[in-house]
Amino acid sequence: MSRKVRRMWGVVGLFLVAALVLAQLPGCGGGGSGSTAAVGTLKVSLTDKQSDTFANVFIAIKEVRVVPPGLENAPDNDSRLPVVVTYDTPHVVDVLTLRFQQELLGSIPLPAGTYNQVRLILAPNPSGQADPVNYLTLKTAPTVKVPLTTPSAQQSGLKVLGNFEVKAGVINAIVLDFDPNTAIVARGNGAYNLKPTGIRIIQTSASMTSFGALSGTVVSTSKDWSSATVSVVPQGGVNPIAAGTIFSNFSSNRWEGPFTAFVPGGSYRVHVTAAGFAPYSSPLQTVTTGTDTSLGDILLLTP
Repeated sequence: MSRKVRRMWGVVGLFLVAALVLAQLPGCGGGGSGSTAAVGTLKVSLTDKQSDTFANVFIAIKEVRVVPPGLENAPDNDSRLPVVVTYDTPHVVDVLTLRFQQELLGSIPLPAGTYNQVRLILAPNPSGQADPVNYLTLKTAPTVKVPLTTPSAQQSGLKVLGNFEVKAGVINAIVLDFDPNTAIVARGNGAYNLKPTGIRIIQTSASMTSFGALSGTVVSTSKDWSSATVSVVPQGGVNPIAAGTIFSNFSSNRWEGPFTAFVPGGSYRVHVTAAGFAPYSSPLQTVTTGTDTSLGDILLLTP
């Protein structure tokens, strides 16, 4: 049976940026009671990729929370989940207007450490004949508002999975990546569901006001690679400017997982490592701000 993809790379993104400060944050990890933990200032922005099917995708954001390790199953109103931003009036945004740019949503002090979940909590659509606040329009019918069904987004928040690290003393950034092509699923009766499996986390080296993208699909035709680490290294550099983990999905007689990495314009190599396969390094790739550079299929080979 196919495993659902939980990719960390791609498209509508919340940029989370952490710069070190010192503060006391009881109950948030990073030290016991009475200790002083190194923390970062977490700045959150929104970005997106275009869709071939949808003309607009509107979501009404009530709150964004970061989930410390061990609290992955906590309710969204748990006081131990740091709140990045809360809106008195839901913040409605058309994510398809944010390609290769970002919209700042908020910021919060956050303990240095490793995290693996972010909650995106949406306002409910009103009942009756009132216009929906979470909805899409199709390119074939751009004036018709089609409601998005998002029950988990109001109850426990959309649980976006993916490991990222907030390091002490440096700038840290992640993208909460919303891919309308995989996050929105047709129900077969003219309705659409919004699924958290189509939203992913990307860690980048810094916040960017404008950027381009590197994309591709990691593939194996011989055996399952389960998970792979993808990193993007600038020309002449050693340390990655973006890195993340992607997970395989079996489709059309092969194991595959797509990724997209947002990076500033420049020249880069993409590196892929997966247990049981030879490491992969791409030829030098040129990225131009505002465009996507595609590597196509990256075939994993056994040693």
